[in-house]
Amino acid sequence: MSQAQSSNSNIPETDFNLLDDSEDADNHTSDPTATRLSLQFQLDESYLGQRIDQVAALIWSDFSREKLKQWLKDGHLLVNGNTVKPKYKCEGNELLSLNVELEAQTNSQPENIPLDIVYEDDDILVINKPVGMVVHPGAGNITGTLVNALLFHYPKSAELSRAGLVHRIDKDTSGLLVVAKNLEAQFDLSKQLANKSVYRIYDVVVYGNMIAGGTIDEPIKRHPVDRVKMTVLPGGKDAVTHYNVKERFQHFTRVQARLETGRTHQIRVHFSYIGHGLIGDPVYMPRVRVPAGASELLNETLRGFKRQALHAAKLGLVHPRTKQDMMFEAPWPEDFSQLVDVLRSENAAY
Repeated sequence: MSQAQSSNSNIPETDFNLLDDSEDADNHTSDPTATRLSLQFQLDESYLGQRIDQVAALIWSDFSREKLKQWLKDGHLLVNGNTVKPKYKCEGNELLSLNVELEAQTNSQPENIPLDIVYEDDDILVINKPVGMVVHPGAGNITGTLVNALLFHYPKSAELSRAGLVHRIDKDTSGLLVVAKNLEAQFDLSKQLANKSVYRIYDVVVYGNMIAGGTIDEPIKRHPVDRVKMTVLPGGKDAVTHYNVKERFQHFTRVQARLETGRTHQIRVHFSYIGHGLIGDPVYMPRVRVPAGASELLNETLRGFKRQALHAAKLGLVHPRTKQDMMFEAPWPEDFSQLVDVLRSENAAY
């Protein structure tokens, strides 16, 4: 896998110095669960003439521009040690200093929901998410989410935006997610994702015969009519999916897809676009296609598979603190394994 340390001129390197309720923060007199954040960033000439609030939002993108503007006004974000207004124009050589005490970033409530934890240390948490679990609370899903579970498992995640999440997978997609346990890790992992250096492999079962692997490089944006869907359209965000054929059946193919980018529904949209929609996908393949002459078992299995046949099987990253390459794997869930077993027995290739 590529190294997350590789440079990208659009993503600033940040010098982090986090102080929490450890022995390094003996002057910390507020709530013992709060985190004091001290960040510095040295500007260069590429920022010349830009507004300071815009620059700060680019550098520290996990915070909203409005929050950063307020910190400028309150004197928590200084330029060369001085308070400036949000409309201050940068000269390109300033030192930015951010010193704040973080407040709770979420109104979600902790819930004692079991987590399948693949790996955990002081900085990151790797979780094998089950089918049916929503990752982040939203309309119609304010409880029972991964965020609710994280807040119970690790209460200090309340201080992080999105409770430490740096990426998501769909409700009915199973598999691996990495979650940050502190701001240093969250910024670092977000930077790795932006650098496209996080290695993400998905197991997929699609309709039709795919002959060989390849790359789908097509932009994705919200569907102009059906707002539930994403679609391939000019002017959308860049989206790249690499894939390899792993197993062929008579009427179906099992492939592995590697994400270079991480757009909403990317794999589902890309494979539907090339005519190989995912088995069970309720949005992009709403009609079950049962091959002519299919056995009763195959018929029942296809009709009974009610979610997209998509599993986040492998996750590779560089540890934000140790800088070591790490690779995690999650076995197929029972429904995915059963689907493949039935295809092997009832739809075997000639």
